[in-house]
Amino acid sequence: MNTVNIVMATYNGEKYLAEQIESILNSTYTDWSLFLCDDGSTDQTLAIAAQYEAKYPERIHIIKNERNLGVTKNFLVNLKKLKQESELIEGGFSKISSNVAKYYMFADQDDVWFPEKIEMTIARMEKMERKYGKDKPLLVFSDTTVVDEGLKQLHPSFYFVQCYNLYHMDLGHMMMENKCIGCTIMVNESLVKKLNTIPEHARYHDWWAALIASAFGKISFIGQPLMYYRQHSSNEVGTMTYGNYFMRRIKNLKAQREAIKATVEQAKDFYEIYGPELSDRERRRVYQFSTLYEHNWFARRRILLRTHTLKSGLLRNLGLFLIA
Repeated sequence: MNTVNIVMATYNGEKYLAEQIESILNSTYTDWSLFLCDDGSTDQTLAIAAQYEAKYPERIHIIKNERNLGVTKNFLVNLKKLKQESELIEGGFSKISSNVAKYYMFADQDDVWFPEKIEMTIARMEKMERKYGKDKPLLVFSDTTVVDEGLKQLHPSFYFVQCYNLYHMDLGHMMMENKCIGCTIMVNESLVKKLNTIPEHARYHDWWAALIASAFGKISFIGQPLMYYRQHSSNEVGTMTYGNYFMRRIKNLKAQREAIKATVEQAKDFYEIYGPELSDRERRRVYQFSTLYEHNWFARRRILLRTHTLKSGLLRNLGLFLIA
């Protein structure tokens, strides 16, 4: 069996952490290690994590960040750190240095995984590696069932509610729109090796991983929900229906403009880090989008069309062309 390292970002997650850990412990696939990467929790998160680490010392490990990194860098920094440590015979994490993982998964602290989640995801990943080769950066993600705080179903399918176009997973579309829910993602060793520089302006860890996969490898979607995606007062992403999506954006156009500008800044980081490795066509595409706001109103819209940096659906793209 192949080793899977699960990277979970924790921060003041005492309310749901134990339930999430228990769901992972109930997985049908058993060759995994869980790394709880704590970002400076001040509640009982670390105490709960320590209880599980003491009970399962070969399987569950705590990593305490030296300073608060924020959720995106918490994932990316520790993902890179774990990959580096897995390549060492001796290292700073001596207790985990022998765990040479082939695959890495992201986990949130407040969800609930289905028992077959790891098994089905790794089966898809192995199928992709047979088709495209292990040297290709590969990413697999899945659907989720959206639930409330008490695990009552809100929507049977996150992707049905969001109406994302999952046929357009090329670099252009992925630069504009993040379609991969981080808590469902598995990446292979080749993708993690590409994480040689931690970007300053990455908007989300899952988005950055998806950009690497779309530029240099492949992305695959499992249309079956493999976890409960819990929504609560501090997590509003999955609660929005397609209609609410537009109402929320119409009410706050300024925030949407800032979001697009932040997406352009992310593209600038991607160009600076990976530009020399991209094909000529993709390098031009990323560069043009990364310089979007150096052009006038009309030129910006031509660039969006030329580079295919578009969103899913007519209404989303009408909004994009209105505010970009």
